Amino acid sequence: MDSEHLMRQLEEAGYQVTHDAERPKGEIAVINTCGFIGDAKEESINMILEFAQAKEEGDLEKLYVMGCLSERYLKELAIEIPQVDKFYGKFNWKELLQDLGKAYHEELHIERTLTTPKHYAYLKISEGCDRKCSYCAIPIIAGRHLSRPMEEILDEVKYLVARGVKEFQVIAQELTYYGVDIYKKQMLPELVERISEVPGVEWIRLHYAYPAHFPTDLFRVMRERPNVCKYMDIALQHISDSMLEKMRRHVTKAETYQLIEKFREEVPGIHLRTTLMVGHPGETEEDFEELKEFVRNARFDRMGAFAYSEEEGTYAASHYEDSIPQEAKQVRLDELMAIQQGISAELSAAKMGRQMKVVIDRLEGDYYIGRTEFDSPEVDPEVLIKSEDKALNIGDFYQVEIVNSDDFDLFGRII
Repeated sequence: MDSEHLMRQLEEAGYQVTHDAERPKGEIAVINTCGFIGDAKEESINMILEFAQAKEEGDLEKLYVMGCLSERYLKELAIEIPQVDKFYGKFNWKELLQDLGKAYHEELHIERTLTTPKHYAYLKISEGCDRKCSYCAIPIIAGRHLSRPMEEILDEVKYLVARGVKEFQVIAQELTYYGVDIYKKQMLPELVERISEVPGVEWIRLHYAYPAHFPTDLFRVMRERPNVCKYMDIALQHISDSMLEKMRRHVTKAETYQLIEKFREEVPGIHLRTTLMVGHPGETEEDFEELKEFVRNARFDRMGAFAYSEEEGTYAASHYEDSIPQEAKQVRLDELMAIQQGISAELSAAKMGRQMKVVIDRLEGDYYIGRTEFDSPEVDPEVLIKSEDKALNIGDFYQVEIVNSDDFDLFGRII
């Protein structure tokens, strides 16, 4: 979202701005980087190098880099990639405007130029994290948890709705802590309720919750409000008590199972997305077997997993030895995802014959591609509808009958 705010400011300053240009060419390029895990860092570095080459070949005049990777490795990057005119951290990108001789317009602080299709947007409600999980660099990069004032968030929602946004992916590095710093209590349920009251908000979907001290009033809000999707993205990471302790998660196996049960009991039909980690230092074969059993038992609707990679400055990097070989981590990852693939296929097949509300995201080949309330953009399954049946409007909602499924996606027809 920093990119979208910056784009709006650059447009106000008179620039013509494009996002994700395939062939970098123009006066100025700005790369916003990620730096939380190894793969993201590698992708960011490759992107910078590609643009640096374009600059050397004369396709670009200026190259600037901002974001998390830049925040973390500012000095090193400046030495390693001198073609970049300037590196900015995660929070000082407003200086970029100043360096271009342009003013930052404070009155436009909630305005954004969307990089998503115009019917949905990401809505960040806080920055940073106070949790100190062993493996995670977020507190190092993004700092302490800082909630945005509720009124400012609501103003942004109203601004976006007025521009055609119908669906909001509410995100934070740690959703459940929202409000504790400024209101002295967990305010996520109240915030979601207030967003749901804004006319024009069709769907609200929640991403990146933490299992310890979960604000249980959220169950009521999800149950009562038809525009709050019955969907929760909650990263659980592991299930073995010894691993949860090593990871410094402040939650137990028993509490995790209880929370999942509570979700399904309190919010009938809820779809749970989680992320799990394999190969954290100290993970034994027994721990991994326990994790596999957990995936079989919990039957998550959506699940991602990744292998541990050591991050400088974290508790794990200084207290544990990264002794599990990369090949062993990959084998565990593949095994875990194979179990989930079977579960996903079964859960998708169980939707056949159901009628579901679907939003249309795009037209691709012979199909309109849409999503149900249980599917977040980019990461979750999609619904494919033959385009020859009927002309549909991108961004509109339709009632769809599910007629077929594969391991991940659904196939439907308009009712």
